[in-house]
Amino acid sequence: MSNHSVEDIKHESARLRGTLLASLANPVTGALADDDQTLIKYHGSYQQDDRDIREERRVAKLEPAYSFMIRTRTPGGVVTPAQWLKLDTVATRFAERGLRITTRQAFQFHGVIKTELKPTMQAISAALIDTLAACGDVNRNVAVAANPLLSQAHAAVHAQAAALSEHLLPNTRAYYEIWLDEERVAGSGSEDEPVYGPTYLPRKFKIGFAIPPYNDVDVFAQDLGFIAILDDDGALAGYNVSVGGGMGATHGDPETYPRLGDVIGFVSPDQVIAVGEAVVTAQRDFGNRNVRKRARLKYTIDDHGLDWFKAEVERRAGFSLLPARAFSFVHNGDRFGWIEGDEGLAHLTLRTVAGRIWDHEGILHLSGLREIARVLDEAANAAEFRLTPNQNLVIAGVPADLRTRIDALATQYGLDGYRTASPLQRNALACVALPTCGLAMAEAERYLPELTGKVQALLDGHGLHDAPIHLRISGCPNGCSRPYLGEIALVGKAPGRYNLMLGADHRGQRLNTLYRENIAEAQILAELDPLFARYAGERLTDEGFGDFLVRTAVIAPPRPPISLHLRSENAA
Repeated sequence: MSNHSVEDIKHESARLRGTLLASLANPVTGALADDDQTLIKYHGSYQQDDRDIREERRVAKLEPAYSFMIRTRTPGGVVTPAQWLKLDTVATRFAERGLRITTRQAFQFHGVIKTELKPTMQAISAALIDTLAACGDVNRNVAVAANPLLSQAHAAVHAQAAALSEHLLPNTRAYYEIWLDEERVAGSGSEDEPVYGPTYLPRKFKIGFAIPPYNDVDVFAQDLGFIAILDDDGALAGYNVSVGGGMGATHGDPETYPRLGDVIGFVSPDQVIAVGEAVVTAQRDFGNRNVRKRARLKYTIDDHGLDWFKAEVERRAGFSLLPARAFSFVHNGDRFGWIEGDEGLAHLTLRTVAGRIWDHEGILHLSGLREIARVLDEAANAAEFRLTPNQNLVIAGVPADLRTRIDALATQYGLDGYRTASPLQRNALACVALPTCGLAMAEAERYLPELTGKVQALLDGHGLHDAPIHLRISGCPNGCSRPYLGEIALVGKAPGRYNLMLGADHRGQRLNTLYRENIAEAQILAELDPLFARYAGERLTDEGFGDFLVRTAVIAPPRPPISLHLRSENAA
């Protein structure tokens, strides 16, 4: 492995070029050179290997079964039917296990081998989509509420988010030279990076736009959050700004922890880019570059103080933030089935288990969505596909004359599972974890259906079939599935063993708490069963499971929750 630090690799990379071209051309190995494994993240890809067969290949004296995950940059997760069809072709031609929807509203393609990396990137580009800055120490895919009450609000907020995403892209031409064969010109390798500078950010950076009353983006889990404030007529008045959220932690290290963002003020729509850049550059300059596990914005704020950080943002932006405005969230899940939109259009939200869309074992979800995309593409209307931050899919803007046909296709191809799935099953999230994620300590995506089935059986036994409990699984403590905001969450410790976390609310405004450490499935179910029994008999009307656990002192929240309106600027 490389002896270079990540900071050294970034600084010496010639603006993210490194020796990627030589690594890609090397026929001796399916891997990249060590330093290039870091740099390719900024191009939207991770080098991985199949851990299921890692030992088998080691014994056979073969190198690991290397492949690459590729992630798109799709702000707000919006693609046209035509783009969907092209990405479907990419998945079918180059990847394994179809399309996967991430919790940041991006597509991931798994199992792409090195010799097909460049053709895959070019095929994605042909769909007018790129993967630049989908990973790495930069601002990543910007998340946006997928199914708000008003379509006009979504259009306005999505446009704002897309503009901010573009503004925060790296200025280097490396991506276009390496993957799209753009000719190198004078200055290549030393481009000015006005936002990121020569070493980019200390760690990854995440932005989310929420539209109350739904918090489907878990806006307080973001480094930077924008909470849309709408006027009485539904027009966008501006945004409350939150800073300092983040889910990642390290087992056994109290210096690392999940954190919810703090609301620091209100901005008008025309101030979003200035505030966004001010927050990003403040983190660039003051984030911890010596200890990567403490390099996220949440630690910068806790180390320097929230009031100091707000003042620094205002200084860089050139104006003061106004007092935050009142808002209220009702839940952080998705609204399934048909929802009436504006102007006679309707939106259909479909459940996808852990975001995986593929044809296997008699399930034809990829084929079904291909047919739906073809119908919408041929109709040449304004319909679009929206990936949700909860790994589900919205077929949005369906005109009345196509609704029956779309619904019939959803039924024909088994895409209507939301109708029979319980609330627990509909709301559950899981990261990819094994076999490809190098950080995974335990199963997540592959274990989700089995676990939810067993937990649901417990609920059914207590008359709680329709209890809308949010359950999340993460294969490690880094938190890609936002486990620390689950009313019930499993965080992987070792194969078959998890930390059981309990007590978040269903609005994304309170973290959960460690309840039992390093336990296996049998004990997890044994711990949950009596709690479900108490919940069935003692809950208040419409009281969520997490709220019940806090009210009855089964668990104590780790910090005061964000209120339904505003948290004090001076909260700890």
